[in-house]
Amino acid sequence: MYNRVNQILEQYPFTVNQTYKGRGAIICDTDQGLKILKEYKGSEARADFLYKTLLFVRESGQRQVDCIVQTREERSIAKDTDETAYLVRDWYEGRECDVRNRDDILKAIRHLAGVHTILRRFKEDIPEFLKVRPDTLFIEYGKHSRELKKVKHYIGEKKKKNDFEMAFARNCGMFLEQADQVMALQEKELQAEGEDEGRYGICHGDFNQHNVIFSREGVCILNYEKAIYDVQVGDLGNFMRKILEKHNWNLGLGMDMLEAYGKLRALSEGELKQLYIRLAYPEKFWKICNHYYNTSKAWVCGRDLEKLIKVVEQDEAKKRFLQVISHNLLF
Repeated sequence: MYNRVNQILEQYPFTVNQTYKGRGAIICDTDQGLKILKEYKGSEARADFLYKTLLFVRESGQRQVDCIVQTREERSIAKDTDETAYLVRDWYEGRECDVRNRDDILKAIRHLAGVHTILRRFKEDIPEFLKVRPDTLFIEYGKHSRELKKVKHYIGEKKKKNDFEMAFARNCGMFLEQADQVMALQEKELQAEGEDEGRYGICHGDFNQHNVIFSREGVCILNYEKAIYDVQVGDLGNFMRKILEKHNWNLGLGMDMLEAYGKLRALSEGELKQLYIRLAYPEKFWKICNHYYNTSKAWVCGRDLEKLIKVVEQDEAKKRFLQVISHNLLF
């Protein structure tokens, strides 16, 4: 591995002073600052597009961006003798966003809004491989709902149920009803798709607390490898759902997050509807039940039962939050 790392790094226009292991990657201390070397599974065309996109973000004022570093031959990826592809990106040392710290959360939201605003000004043609079909989320939620019904049937057929299965049986009807309501809203929105094309833009694709770093230089969003061209509030919804699940769907925090984003980039009614759909689907309930169904059912993890109970207990708080953000929306 050492020789392979050297072989790859020799292709780059910097001098490496020291290397050390990161999470599935090699951190490099170079004469041009910290870099990270990581195996890359995507196409070279995607890497080339990300190179131009992230460079545009940096040149537009967001200096803390993990831009792709090109090789001496001006290629966005480097390959070893086995033709395995690697990316080298700028790297920043710091701490991850603390999901219990309101100040961290709001700073991350504001930074996301700023990046989204810049990405909307990016004038390059969007390649087809980056575009997400308008019905992708509808199809995904439909698959989730079918899986929930499969679990419902499986548990319903069991004569002797454990504690997890009894808790699921008591509550699955409520969550399946929520899933059906969300899918009905999605179907209606798909029919009106052409009315709000402005909701689309380049998205991070995996925006969560692990990809937000607080360094001495400021806030930095890392790891754009999953970037897509989709409804940008998908990033916001993904982050809000994860945070609010950890805060019992605290209404004040949720509204502060929306306000922090909206002050920098106002959301249209269509975008608010999309955000509502992403938050309203019982994603956490599906995730827990899917984990149960795809693991050994002879021994159910106690942690799964704890998570299921917590999702049920949080449901009323989640409904109150959703009612507030949907108050003026016309579905």
